[in-house]
Amino acid sequence: METKIISTDKAPAAIGPYSQAVAVGALIYTSGMIPVDPDTGHMVSGIREQTRQALTNVKSLLEAAGSSMNKVIKTTVFIKDMNHFAAVNEVYATFFDSDPPARSCVEVSRLPKDVLIEVEAVAVK
Repeated sequence: METKIISTDKAPAAIGPYSQAVAVGALIYTSGMIPVDPDTGHMVSGIREQTRQALTNVKSLLEAAGSSMNKVIKTTVFIKDMNHFAAVNEVYATFFDSDPPARSCVEVSRLPKDVLIEVEAVAVK
């Protein structure tokens, strides 16, 4: 099966030894996207804004790979505070019009750059 590294300047660059996304056959696996605005390199603030930016970064990666949010089959959402769950869901729902993908959401003690959320996805081409 062919493996292809996916990268775009429309999502934050990797901050370690990993790829932004990898396509294997018909599947695309994104790395965790944090809420860094790729145009400025700055973090947005607030859980709703951070959720929107992290998901926008996932969307940009998928589009660079020839896919879309409508083709996401699984996401994993890491949040720093489970009390933000309702706010995350509110924004998350705007990215998935109908038939949302399977999802795991877990609270973690710390995320890169001390962000409030990180999102990764698996999609089909």
